[in-house]
Amino acid sequence: MRDVLVVDDEVGMRAALEASFRRQGWRVRTAGGKNEAVAAFRAAPCPLVVTDMRMGDGNGLEVIQEVRAIQPETIIIVLTAFGSVTDAVTAMKSGAFDYLIKPVAFDQLQAAIGRAFANQEGTVAATAREDSCLVQGSGSFRAVIERARQVAKTEADIVVEAESGTGKEVLARFVHRSSLRSAGPFVAVNCAAFPEHLLESELFGHVRGAFTGATANKPGKFELAHTGTLLLDEIGEMPLSLQPKLLRVLQEREVDRLGDTRPLKVDVRVIATTNRSLRALIQEGKFRQDLYYRLNVVGLAIPPLREHPADIPELIEHFIAKHSRSQYGAAVRFSAELLQRMRSYCWPGNIRELENFVRRALALSPGPLVSVEVLDGIDFPQSTPASNALEAGLTLREVEKQLLERTLEATGGNRTRAAAMLGVSLRTVRNKIREYGLPPRGQEVSYGHAG
Repeated sequence: MRDVLVVDDEVGMRAALEASFRRQGWRVRTAGGKNEAVAAFRAAPCPLVVTDMRMGDGNGLEVIQEVRAIQPETIIIVLTAFGSVTDAVTAMKSGAFDYLIKPVAFDQLQAAIGRAFANQEGTVAATAREDSCLVQGSGSFRAVIERARQVAKTEADIVVEAESGTGKEVLARFVHRSSLRSAGPFVAVNCAAFPEHLLESELFGHVRGAFTGATANKPGKFELAHTGTLLLDEIGEMPLSLQPKLLRVLQEREVDRLGDTRPLKVDVRVIATTNRSLRALIQEGKFRQDLYYRLNVVGLAIPPLREHPADIPELIEHFIAKHSRSQYGAAVRFSAELLQRMRSYCWPGNIRELENFVRRALALSPGPLVSVEVLDGIDFPQSTPASNALEAGLTLREVEKQLLERTLEATGGNRTRAAAMLGVSLRTVRNKIREYGLPPRGQEVSYGHAG
């Protein structure tokens, strides 16, 4: 039997909801206002709160904030007779799962509650699988996780440097969940996804009239992440002109909305991720050294998958549990021969590439044993043969050319991946391709060195 707290200042509505919940087997407590609701919840937290929006001594948003501060996992459904888009958005941002307009049929409320609990159970299960997958890592990978767990308990800002596909955001979420800020929001923004003028607004927010098209106030990501964690993904792509503003926010812990004259205090932990070397960007004049030192209180480096192939079987089990929807369920397994082939492959796309491969293999396998035959339907590159080892006596120019050729071959000609693997900029890769006269992208599939 589950418990629910019903909050409404209308006696008739409160009584009707109580009777309906009791008929469905719920244990019900009621409150006639915000203060009574907070006191009741603090005395005995419960998994579900159904609250009115407008009450004599407060409103539903205050109930949401107080409940989440006491027990973040509680599901909150808001009911109101005054439906507005603004109120709905605000309620959802504050932590409500759903927002229903009165009068509401009880079966409609039940459906919303069912969706909320199903969503919560799915999230908990996915999080448990994800954490289990992280913690079970071996060698250098496990050392990174233990370091992340240790630093999570502090307030230190973090920089995560790693190749694309290694799980930088997964690690950032792990840090957030393991921290004292886990009850607060986790907000992510991709610094490479916005042009400069939009990124500034996205990070710091703006007020109405700040620029053409700013028709309403908009909170920035720093403001939305207050009391929680902000992930700045692809920090190396942030325009140089914005970096001093970010540095000021990190130093002062306050933001200036575009067009506003009043600074806003924020309590945020920042995790920045990058697939490029920030030290190299500093040398190229593309990243501020003072910003690097302010962000990089603690640095974490996730090893590429090719450096911890012993984890591949456990990762496969994790992805089978995540993606297998067949009749065989957990009984699905990969053959020893296929596992050996997978261990010997370099995985230039790292864990993301491995996950996509597992999904395709599951789709193509006719039975619970996924065998090497599935490779007939999948473009699965062979591992680099030992004969590709560099020979003594080559000039540095020849070595550089061969390394570039083989990296492009390993990435299927993907220049962005190749740049990340080589630790250089995309521009450098393009220039070297032209310098060595390598085939332009799209003319040849293989960049392999002819021995």
